[in-house]
Formats: sequence, C-alpha cells, structure tokens
Amino acid sequence: MSATQGLLWLLALIALGLCLKRSVSMAIRAGRDGAHSLVRVLPLFTVALPMAAFLAELVPADIAEGYLGPESGLRGILIASVAGGFIPGGPFVSFPLVLTFTKAGAGVPQMAALVTGWAIYGFHRVIAWEVPVLGWRFVAIRMLAGLALPVLTGLGVSWLLPWFPGALVRP
Repeated sequence: MSATQGLLWLLALIALGLCLKRSVSMAIRAGRDGAHSLVRVLPLFTVALPMAAFLAELVPADIAEGYLGPESGLRGILIASVAGGFIPGGPFVSFPLVLTFTKAGAGVPQMAALVTGWAIYGFHRVIAWEVPVLGWRFVAIRMLAGLALPVLTGLGVSWLLPWFPGALVRP
C-alpha cells in the first residue's frame, strides 16, 4: 500500500468514526452509498485500464514525442492544451490516455497542459451539460476567463520540473 492509499484509508476511517458518532444509521447509509458507487465505477476501471495499455502500444512514439515530447516546448504545450478539451469522458478515459502518451514519450509539462485543458474545456461536457443548463453567455465568459490556464499550467510545470524530478512516473 502506498502512502497516499494509507492516508485515504485513514481519512475514510476517521469519517466513519464521525458518522458512527452521529448515528449508526448514518454510517450504514454512507457505507451503502459507497458500495453502490464502487459497483458503478469498478466496471469502468476494468475497461479503461486495459484500453490504456493497448493504446500505449498503438500510439507511435515518434508522433507522441514529436508533437507532445519534452523537446516540443511551447508548441507542444499549446497542442496539448487544445487537445485536452477534445478528450471525451471522465477520468476513466483521460488519465489512462495521459499514461499512454507519457509511455509513448510525451513530456510532463505537455501532459499537465493536456489534463488542465481537459478539466477546463471538456467540450463534450460543455455541449451536453453546461450550455443547456447554464447558457451560452455564462459558458463563453467562463471559457474566455480560463483560456490561458492550460498553457500557463504547462509553462509553470516546465519551470517547476527541475525541483520535482520524476514528477510523472513513466509506466
């Protein structure tokens, strides 16, 4: 078990203790909700992780390195920032793709920009949820306000990377 997993277990046990302190029925309800979420999420993992492993073998290293590699610099950060917005789905799709690109030679700043572009833009989410619920005006203002964030994230990671060697472990 990693330190992160241990910390999460500790926090879960503390939360369980707090629920039990309030009422046993609250703890049972929370446990049932957690189990239902696990049942929903587990099938996604069983598909997403092998998909990422297969994609990692299919993505040509020269393409990943050329467009998104550490030497691609600002151009690679810009490409990754835009590409991130077009990655459909949730973290079960996007994070395995980041691992796929990393294994194929993508750079850490570029992958940070890609994840940030996915989180901020997520065009599939914008079209399916944000525009119908919140309206075009709100979405336009939000997206314009965040326009530079993926690029700034990639540049910031470039600057910080010397202090964090091995920041993205290559699988």
